[in-house]
Amino acid sequence: MTRFHALRETLPGLVLCGLVAGAALLLERLEVLATGKPWLEALVIAIVLGALVRTVWTPWSGLEPGIRCASRTMLELAVVAMGATISFGAIRDAGAGLMLAIVATVAGAILASFALGKVLGLPAKMALLVACGNAICGNSAIAAVAPVIEAESDDVATAIAFTAVLGIAVVIALPFIAAMMELTPAAGGILAGLTVYAVPQVLVAAGPMGGAAVQIGTLVKLVRVLMLGPVVAILSLVMARKVAGTRAEDAGVRRASLLHLVPPFILAFLALATAHSLGLLPESAVAPAHRISGGLTVLAMAGLGLGVDLRSVSAAGPRVVCVVTVSLLLLGAMAFGMLRLIGVA
Repeated sequence: MTRFHALRETLPGLVLCGLVAGAALLLERLEVLATGKPWLEALVIAIVLGALVRTVWTPWSGLEPGIRCASRTMLELAVVAMGATISFGAIRDAGAGLMLAIVATVAGAILASFALGKVLGLPAKMALLVACGNAICGNSAIAAVAPVIEAESDDVATAIAFTAVLGIAVVIALPFIAAMMELTPAAGGILAGLTVYAVPQVLVAAGPMGGAAVQIGTLVKLVRVLMLGPVVAILSLVMARKVAGTRAEDAGVRRASLLHLVPPFILAFLALATAHSLGLLPESAVAPAHRISGGLTVLAMAGLGLGVDLRSVSAAGPRVVCVVTVSLLLLGAMAFGMLRLIGVA
């Protein structure tokens, strides 16, 4: 198939996804104008709008290639662009003790949430999406992990929807929790960084505790986001080895190289993050990369939503709500335990 034919085949579906994404961005803007804050991010709105469209209207077959392109290829490109916004220098700034606490919290939360999901009967991929979203950075982590583990659109939509709702609840409740526990600004900021899903939400959650809380909370959150790279790389290796095992021939399996085990978009993500950390990327490129990553993610979420029938999502609702809620409580308990361990609470 020529590039022209490929473009002609995918363009109609991409245009539909672009319309849904544009509507989501507009609604987010209206939300900010009305309330001063984006309580629901555009990527969440996009996946909900897409799912609503799919539930009331089944797109004709000619739109499917473009919808698949948006939900897969555009999502992978968004992850690549995200790499240019990440600097490993945050690890150095955090200090060894706090860094170990962040790593332990993320790893423990992923394992605990995944085990809980399996115990409560969630499919393995759904449980992993919820676990990574809960432990690292909510929607962005779910979006980054989804293509690596080849998650179904329904699972991605469900995980993002329920995680987003509870994430907003955490932002609202955390200042009150910190006040009741009489936490210092440093402790409150660290707690916000360890539990809130998105970096901008840290500003909202830690703001009432003062500037010091915002600064350390943002730093902790950025280091927590950096965990996304290693986690996705590890999952890529695990999935690749699993696939290689199922395809092994009787004569034996040839050892695969890193290039065969890790998807190219993950290698590109890590390469850009490394280049940014070493100062090889100009700082002027970071903001555009952030906007490109955000825009492509919204487009991808629109594509994912257009592949989801809400009736199938609602069927999995109660179990997912239970897993996400309990996982979030476990994350909070682990975070508070880490505060005690490093002596700031």
